[in-house]
Amino acid sequence: MLVWHFAGSAATRLFRDLPPSFEPRALRSGDLPRRGVEEGVLVIDLTGGDSAEAAETTARHLDVPIVALVDAALSQPPPISCHAYLSAPVAPFVFAQALRNAGEHLALHREQGRTREQIAQLNAIGVQLTAERDTHKLLELILTKARQITHSDAGSIYLVEESERLESRLRFKLAQNDSVPVPLTEFTLALSEDSIAGAVAIIGDVVVLDDAYLVPGDQRFRINRDFDARIGYRTKSMLVVPMRTPAGEVLGVLQLINCKRDPTRLLATSAAVDQEVIPYPAAARDLAASLASQAAVAVENSRLYQSIQALFEGFVRASVTAIESRDPTTSGHSFRVADFTVALAEAADRATDGPLHAVRFSPEELREIRYASLLHDFGKVGVREEILVKAKKLRPGQLDLIRQRGEVLKRGIELNYARRKIDHLLERGSARFFEQSAAWDAELACLLAEIDDQLKLVAEANEPSVLSGDWSDAVRRLALRRFVDHLGESHVLITPEEARILSISRGSLTEEEFQQIQSHVVHTFEFLRQIPWTKELRRIPEIARGHHEKLDGSGYPSSQRADAIPLQTRMMTIADIFDALTAADRPYKAALPIADALDILTQDARRGTLDGALLELFIHVKPWERRSR
Repeated sequence: MLVWHFAGSAATRLFRDLPPSFEPRALRSGDLPRRGVEEGVLVIDLTGGDSAEAAETTARHLDVPIVALVDAALSQPPPISCHAYLSAPVAPFVFAQALRNAGEHLALHREQGRTREQIAQLNAIGVQLTAERDTHKLLELILTKARQITHSDAGSIYLVEESERLESRLRFKLAQNDSVPVPLTEFTLALSEDSIAGAVAIIGDVVVLDDAYLVPGDQRFRINRDFDARIGYRTKSMLVVPMRTPAGEVLGVLQLINCKRDPTRLLATSAAVDQEVIPYPAAARDLAASLASQAAVAVENSRLYQSIQALFEGFVRASVTAIESRDPTTSGHSFRVADFTVALAEAADRATDGPLHAVRFSPEELREIRYASLLHDFGKVGVREEILVKAKKLRPGQLDLIRQRGEVLKRGIELNYARRKIDHLLERGSARFFEQSAAWDAELACLLAEIDDQLKLVAEANEPSVLSGDWSDAVRRLALRRFVDHLGESHVLITPEEARILSISRGSLTEEEFQQIQSHVVHTFEFLRQIPWTKELRRIPEIARGHHEKLDGSGYPSSQRADAIPLQTRMMTIADIFDALTAADRPYKAALPIADALDILTQDARRGTLDGALLELFIHVKPWERRSR
């Protein structure tokens, strides 16, 4: 035990009677040792001229208690905080016991401080482990903190996993080393007691080795010294701890290597290892075991979180696939829109100047954008399939019905003219029959040709192309043209309702059907808000709902204007329109070249319906090229 004293102090007269376990050591001004390096006691003689103020300053620097010799005649203690005051003269055994008591007090004080610091460290580490969800970052954090609190120079982590054959094995996931670079290549090894990590994972107990090269004979495992030879390192003391959950399942193994006296020293040589490396003390074992337990819970939570994410990801993908299977012509649309929107959001997040320089998205927000984009057409599940997949203006079977009606009309007209011929022969005989018959044949041919022309016009009008006003008027007139059959009854080729449908100037949907299609946005919002989203994903319904809104208020369903439309939704709108214009899988329209589609989007931006800054960035990023790769 060190007994500090000021050089030249009168207290040194007492040291010659101390037992050999005490080591007096003089303190010289300007040459004080570092704080807390060694345990000891500062002895001062206030009766012999030692300064109380200097003693208090020195003791505070060394973090040691003071034992002071004072005059027995004093009625009040001197103005200095001391562990013990001894009246001079003092018996040697009393002096020695006072020093022992002070040393034990210091040891307990420092141990209490270390324990408090370690508990604080473990609590802080626990908070960090709980907050981290990325498995790789979590493992980095676990190993880094474990090495810090145990003063380990190196370490590694193995995780237990199952192979495709459901056989357990160990995967080498991470390695750290302060002294030499360690090449990290993941590999697996059989879960057996041939390796120290495998033995710990199987047995579930802590293994401590003072020298890894001297494994006890009763142990089956051996240390792979070839690895040390390859990287130029010497593994000596080892502390290997199972990462075990409260339920008793071992998820992995935490392997700590070379406990150091001084955590700042590097072990570049074997001599440095011999000098600096010490066996792992019991306190380090307890700390490592506690941290490994926390780590196991954190890893288990991370795996559970990732499993939930994978489950939800699969649910979203399956939902989108199911929805798009109702409309095969738009298959892949939602996935493309999601890719385009996320690419645009990532580009906006990287912007350092311009109107988007302040835009930033966290990984959770990017995931929110992706899910909202994938599910933006989710409400189509609430639209009747016959409308959703309607490729022509007339519904399936209606054109065939009109054609059959035309054939019936032609047969009736033919019978009408045949009856005229028969009536002529019966009433007038053959007189002028041939002349009249020829005239009737010409009329019949004209009527039949007119019906064929009308059928052709109907077939052309049924296509979802853009019709001019003249075409629409011609279609409406078809419903007014009547033909008389052999019974004397008049009929039209198409009804007024069919004429109204066929005269749609653009697309294939009537106004009522288009409103039903538009309602998918409302359905999307209503469906999505029923899902109990997490805090990070709670805006998905709002983002998805507005993808048909326009900045000037001309969109639907709520005619929202710019300030009310989220930035994420504006991005999705651009991606949605671009894909609708360029998609090559729509049977009712030809895919536009990318340049033409971008021209249309640019015109929309100039009219104030789309966000010009986002469109400019979209054109710059070219996400369609990224997806094609």
